[in-house]
Amino acid sequence: MKSLIQEFKDFVNRGNLIDLAIAVVLATFFAPVITAIVDGVVMNLIAAIFGQPSFDSITIDVGDAQLLIGSVITAIVQFLIVALVCFLIVKAYNTMQTDADEEDDAQTEIDILAEIRDELRQQAS
Repeated sequence: MKSLIQEFKDFVNRGNLIDLAIAVVLATFFAPVITAIVDGVVMNLIAAIFGQPSFDSITIDVGDAQLLIGSVITAIVQFLIVALVCFLIVKAYNTMQTDADEEDDAQTEIDILAEIRDELRQQAS
């Protein structure tokens, strides 16, 4: 039986854990880029169209209370922009992976083994 320490070492050394750690670090430093795009570009386009850089001023008065509907709309717009950027990144990555897989599939192991066999036969003759 494996010791608890050995199992922990195996767990830590798995590729998935390292990939996840790298993803968290990249996401941490990617967040300011997304924030800059959303706040500096997209919300300014919204300001050019609607006259304000966000929808935060949209409210509904209910008696003595105010419902901040605009804040919700702004948060939804920002979420959709981030989701779109993530979708485009994943789509580009998948396209690159598909292209690489197609290049790898161009010559299969059987093809390589057949070439080796043919060369060995040729050398033996």
